[in-house]
Amino acid sequence: MELNVTSSADLPAPDAVGSRRSRARPRPARLAGDAEVLDAARRYAGTIAPGAVLRDRERRLPWQELEAYVASGLWAITVPHAHGGPEVSAAILAETIAVISDADGSLGQIPQNHYYAMEVLRVGGSASQQQFFYERVLAGDRFGNALAETGARDFKRRTRLTRGASGWRVDGRKFYCTGALYADWIPTLVVAEEDGRDVTYLAFVPRDAQGVTIVDDWDGFGQRVTGSGSVQFDDVRVDDAWVVPFQASFERPTTIGPIAQIMHAAIDLGQARGAFRATGEFVRERSRPWIDARVERAADDPLIIAQYGDLAIQIRAAEASLRRAARFVDAAQAAPDAESVAAASVAVAEARALTTTASLDAGSRLFELAGTAATLDGLGLDRFWRNARTHTLHDPVRWKYHAVGNYFLNGTLPPRHGAL
Repeated sequence: MELNVTSSADLPAPDAVGSRRSRARPRPARLAGDAEVLDAARRYAGTIAPGAVLRDRERRLPWQELEAYVASGLWAITVPHAHGGPEVSAAILAETIAVISDADGSLGQIPQNHYYAMEVLRVGGSASQQQFFYERVLAGDRFGNALAETGARDFKRRTRLTRGASGWRVDGRKFYCTGALYADWIPTLVVAEEDGRDVTYLAFVPRDAQGVTIVDDWDGFGQRVTGSGSVQFDDVRVDDAWVVPFQASFERPTTIGPIAQIMHAAIDLGQARGAFRATGEFVRERSRPWIDARVERAADDPLIIAQYGDLAIQIRAAEASLRRAARFVDAAQAAPDAESVAAASVAVAEARALTTTASLDAGSRLFELAGTAATLDGLGLDRFWRNARTHTLHDPVRWKYHAVGNYFLNGTLPPRHGAL
């Protein structure tokens, strides 16, 4: 794969708020109400679905599609009412992501970390930070992420935030930075030393700041155009106002973890729906019936019908579990305490277990039910399984079962972090 490397030297100087692209963008639509949000999501999904196969096969980065995504107003749907946004419920957020992921799994995942950063801001940001960044989002700015690091469990080796003579500086290297390639701001997990101990923060770094290098080196066999590559920070200056508490938000009960996880469940659900729909279309229009079925159409084969029905039940169960989990998340956001947040985490873990199974099974059984002709490379039907298999590895589903079992068997509250 040819690597795409960008740095501040390749880009114009940032404006007063560090945003490069937003200056040239028209202001996005302002959505109001659940029905308007979902209608915008469905319209947008209809525009991106036809190009999904080609983007995946040729790894065409979806710059224009993302501009349209932002213009639709969907990137601002979690901005609170008090700041002029729709402030949608967890259920509407999840369904929006599922609708987009049905059409294109990569495009469904790209804004996940954007919404995650918005939740960190809501929970831990100051009033002035919230006002500033919410306004930037309403104006069209995109957040990416730089959270994960490879082989750096030792805090001393992780990306550091240090105070220099001219202010805060960030140094380090990140990987799995989904969305950073397309972002205006890169919320970056950093470690700072305070009173002899290491404390984590989320530093919102302008993507065009001096010393930022983004490398498009994501080479996964699925989710190919999510922009999940590397970001290097070399003595990058960060304004005080762009550093938001992170660790402190997990030292008390908050919904940052459940929000992160319900979005991942929604991505998996959307991919399951996409594979299920593609299976039905292929079986009805192109598959040949097995000789022993003694029918004219594959869609009349009783064994195919039964297995397709089984997939339908799996997906409906996953949908119901996701809607139920969203109610727990909304309740925890309204009144966060140890019990409400734990209940939300467990409900979301249940949904993630079901959506993981549904997305993997739907992507695999597509070929079993559709037959050999479905494996032709030009059709791109393998993307459903590849995308599902790649995304469901984001964090191990086996630990979802452990958290659920431990909660109900032993009354043990699940840990508070972004992966549960």
